[in-house]
Amino acid sequence: MPADESRPTPADSAPTDEPLPGASAPGAVEPVETRPIRQVLPWTLVWAASIILFDQGTKYWAEATLERGVGVPVIGDAIEWRLVYNPGAAFGIGGDYTWILAIVAAIAVVGIAVFVARISSVPWALAGGALLGGAISHLGDRLFREPGFGRGEIVDFIDYFGFFVGNVADIALVGGAIAIVLLSLIGVSPRRPVHRAQDPSPAAPSAGTH
Repeated sequence: MPADESRPTPADSAPTDEPLPGASAPGAVEPVETRPIRQVLPWTLVWAASIILFDQGTKYWAEATLERGVGVPVIGDAIEWRLVYNPGAAFGIGGDYTWILAIVAAIAVVGIAVFVARISSVPWALAGGALLGGAISHLGDRLFREPGFGRGEIVDFIDYFGFFVGNVADIALVGGAIAIVLLSLIGVSPRRPVHRAQDPSPAAPSAGTH
């Protein structure tokens, strides 16, 4: 008796390696795209510019209001206004090599700017913008303040416990550096991936084409 051709044979029911309709092929990586940097970069630059303006504005206020070297209590003896001019780095280190510090500051600004231009994560943009603003403001002091171009002294006026005298740019630099360390530790990427839908599969040919 001939076999019923309508009954599926074992070969017909065997699984195939072809993916089901709508399913991703084994090992396929879902396409991703990076959030357009242009959505973040303008706000990063605005944030950096605001830090520059605030730092330079407070320095202008300090020079116009405070007497050099004379402390004005703000929070008891913990925080005082005390105007000083720093030709060196932190704690006055390298005061005889101000021009070298100016070159280092310029290199730092370029490096930070390149880094900031590639950021698409908002938390990293805030941290990078703080670094960029503080670094540019300090470089401006080195280039345009007395005693001359490339030898300018940093204006400091915030005295912490009589131990360190700094300014707003220092706060931005330290805060930005701490934020970057924390973001790195918790695994936040500077470039945030954004998933997008896969391209639809080609439409099946219509019956009219047969």
